[in-house]
This record gives sequence, structure tokens and C-alpha cells, in this order.
Amino acid sequence: MQKVILQDLGLKDYKETWDYQEKLFQGIIDIKIDNRKKDTTNKTPNYFVFVEHPHVYTLGKSGDLSNLLLNEAQLEQKGATFYKINRGGDITYHGPGQIVGYPILDLDNFFTDIHKYLRFLEEVIIKTLAEYRITASRSEGETGVWLDVGTPFARKICAMGVRTSRWVTMHGFALNANTNLGYFDNIIPCGIKGKAVTSMEAELGEKVDLKEVKTKILKQFTELFDVEFEN
Repeated sequence: MQKVILQDLGLKDYKETWDYQEKLFQGIIDIKIDNRKKDTTNKTPNYFVFVEHPHVYTLGKSGDLSNLLLNEAQLEQKGATFYKINRGGDITYHGPGQIVGYPILDLDNFFTDIHKYLRFLEEVIIKTLAEYRITASRSEGETGVWLDVGTPFARKICAMGVRTSRWVTMHGFALNANTNLGYFDNIIPCGIKGKAVTSMEAELGEKVDLKEVKTKILKQFTELFDVEFEN
């Protein structure tokens, strides 16, 4: 069983959080490089960071800037910022009421398979939503978690995008809990035209307790990844 250091940063600026992730990420990589150079076996730490961001749009490295439908002045008007970042995937939105999780893991401590890692992350969210009687699933060829896949009412409830280097992960998932979905109208989410987005609040007709949802996510993560969280 692997130990994972759990941190909840609360509401924090996107760029500050990104820099912090990079620091943790690079710290793990440095230990791995050192181990290889010196033929040592120093243990690498694993982290799981929860955060909520002020309004922000982020574009993945393979993303298309035309999927952002706002100019700089309009972004400012909406109190939102924009960053081009180094994860996979296209454009997405983060904002208050959304649960963002950044697992920064050394997959050498788990399994060296990115595809499996993403499927496990999706499963954590699918099982969490099931506890709220929301039936979610995967959509073939599209990373993330969806409702009513294969119907005209398909809608995305959780976006995912990760970066890996030397089997160390960063970035992660963004689950729409009590999210203001109006902000998604300003982008073509994940570059997929004609696909709607939803939230737990929209599906249940009432706000959810973010702390409770996080607890359920951690429970599912613990079981699937066989970890023990510590602060």
C-alpha cells in the first residue's frame, strides 16, 4: 500500500497552483534521476492536491486557441484569466464550485501505464457519482466522465488532462459540482462541438456539499489505487 500526502489548497489562483504542482512534480523527478545516477533506492513521495480555482480557462498543448470564444477584454469583463498549459487535452474551464484534483504520483510506485491511470481516475469519479445516484460512464475516444453517452443528451460532468514525465503525473481532473455552467458557453469544451456540459447541482436540482464529495472521491481513490492518505 502506497502512502499519499493529501493537501487541500482551498480557493487558489491557477498559476500559483500550477507553479506549486511543478515544484512537487520536479521534486519527484529529481529523486528518480538521483537514484539512477547513484544507484540508490530513495523512496519517491506521492501527492494528491485538491483545489478550487477562480474563473480561468486553460488550453492543453494540443489544443486549438479558436476554441476560446472570448478576447482579452471580454475575459477581463467576466473576471476570468487564460493560460496555455502543458497537459494533454484541449480547452477547459475551472471556477468556484468545481472540485479540482491533482494527483502527483510516481507511477513506478503503482503501475507504468498511462491509459490505465486515466481509466482509474475516471472510475474514481464514476463511482463517486454513483453514490449520488448519478449514472455516469466513459465516452469512447474521449477522456473524462459523461452522462447519457450515445444519446442526443450526452453531457460531460468531469474533464481530465494529465502530463507525465519519467512516469510522474501532474494535472488531473475537474468535477463540476456546484459550477456556474454559463462560463462553458464561452468555449468549445475540450474542442468537442455540440457536446453539452453538466454539474452535480444541475443533475440533482440542489447544491452538493463539496467537503462530502471530496471525502467520497478520496474513499474511491483509496480503494482503486490501494493507497493510504496522510497530511
